[in-house]
Amino acid sequence: MIDKSSASITEVLSQIKDGSTIMIGGFGTAGQPAELIDGLLDLGIKDLTIVSNNAGNGDYGLAKLLKAGAVKKVICSFPRQSDSWVFDELYRAGKIELELVPQGNLA
Repeated sequence: MIDKSSASITEVLSQIKDGSTIMIGGFGTAGQPAELIDGLLDLGIKDLTIVSNNAGNGDYGLAKLLKAGAVKKVICSFPRQSDSWVFDELYRAGKIELELVPQGNLA
């Protein structure tokens, strides 16, 4: 059996390149992988396509990745809510693409 374990998140994330597609779990802010998002920001990875339930909340988690300009496209089922101002601003300015997918299909 091949041992695919790694000593650090940086080592794992270094395999992700600009332009990659990444699925991010969670429902709103609950369950989002904060270490993954922070690691992507630390490495400066850009032009990402993110597949997620929503398009970020407030300035936390996924919204932080959007605000940094690391995301070119979001594929999600629920892009707008009362605190999705980062996504709203980027979308209205034409700085991010959106592919809207019904929640059942996304799941």
